[in-house]
Amino acid sequence: MSRALLRRLLPRTLLARNIALLIVLVMLSQVCALGVLLHYVQRPRVERAAAVFATYVTTLDSLLASTPPGARANLTARLDARAQLPAEALKTPAPNLWRAYRTYQRRVFIDSLREHLPADMLTQWQTESGQRLWIRMHAPPDAPQAPYWIAMPIPEDAQGNGLEAAIFLSLGLAALAALAGYAIQLHLNEPLEELTRAARRVSAGETPAPLPTDGPTEIAAVSRAFNQMTHALQEADATRALMLAGISHDIRTPLTKLRLSMAMAMPDGSDSSFVVAAESYLDQIESILQQFMDYAGSGAREAAQPGDLNALIERLAGDFAGLGHEFELSLAKLPALAYRPISMMRLLMNLMQNAIVYGGTGLAVRTWASGDAVTIAVCDRGTGLSVQELEQLKAPFQRGRNARSHSGGTGLGLSIVDRIARLHGGSMQFHAREGGGLEVWVVLPVRSA
Repeated sequence: MSRALLRRLLPRTLLARNIALLIVLVMLSQVCALGVLLHYVQRPRVERAAAVFATYVTTLDSLLASTPPGARANLTARLDARAQLPAEALKTPAPNLWRAYRTYQRRVFIDSLREHLPADMLTQWQTESGQRLWIRMHAPPDAPQAPYWIAMPIPEDAQGNGLEAAIFLSLGLAALAALAGYAIQLHLNEPLEELTRAARRVSAGETPAPLPTDGPTEIAAVSRAFNQMTHALQEADATRALMLAGISHDIRTPLTKLRLSMAMAMPDGSDSSFVVAAESYLDQIESILQQFMDYAGSGAREAAQPGDLNALIERLAGDFAGLGHEFELSLAKLPALAYRPISMMRLLMNLMQNAIVYGGTGLAVRTWASGDAVTIAVCDRGTGLSVQELEQLKAPFQRGRNARSHSGGTGLGLSIVDRIARLHGGSMQFHAREGGGLEVWVVLPVRSA
């Protein structure tokens, strides 16, 4: 429970965590330094000042007691002696966080002073209308009923003005250290952010530029490892594409010869049902080969360029209408968007073909823009797979239970759509259609290229 609470309280980013840790460490060091300064340096200094001050007070008290009455009257007048404390000396200062150190030092001074003075010599610290310390002197022998109060100047060591400035300077240095740590962490975060952007480009099927390796040793090692990984992925991708292209070429060549041989071997006027069936099987093989090639390529090497998505959708819908499949279009005005034309056409064709094959009715395509994204929705009224089952079909070679009656598929259609969407920085989503059916959304960021 405590670990879960700690995880919720901790900042999410490494930068924020490091800054918080640095601030806590600086604060702890300052608190420890302040505690050592107060207990081992300033407190003994204030206590010594109180002991010396007590000596002055007792000496003055003895002097007044031994002074003749006539001379004593003139002396007490010059010292502004009073029978009662003034009203401003009786006021207790309000608590003040900024004056907390002065309050602490005053308390230490008063406590130490009372230890060195007789118990019947009372003290009162005046903070209003100037800082003064009132001491109640002993009554003279010739007038035991009339003790009086005398205001004494407060020693400099008991006021602590210099140390207060030092504390503020220390806090300023602590803030400067925290800012320096923040700047250092920002400097370290720059290569990490570059690595994050490069990794996202790799996951989208792009080829990022090599990361710089001239930074700190640890960051440079990570950058070199990432560059090696990227190079290995490029080589693997090139090898895969070359292998698939070779397989496609080597298989299509005998397929073409087989078509030609069948056409030449069948005499005119003979039953062509066998030729038609064979041609159908050959077409299925060609379609499967093309799907493998589409999945291998997915437009990673195709350059993005500005285009009108609505115009591309209208053109494809017209082509399907010519084949007897009408799509209802609801196309909103879209912002300018850069996309790979061939890859986007392949994405839309796969989705619209799936809607025809597995949905059959209620075919529709909608587009809209919201915030910084554009959404394309291909809809149907089919009653096949659920949204949860369709999420599993994003993986290659996965076919749904409703595809068993349809031949010629490889389970790559939705994988191709998902890969092309991610190549554009977007995503493919499945949503239940209002009134029944399915909607497949392709969400593309406007800033994608």
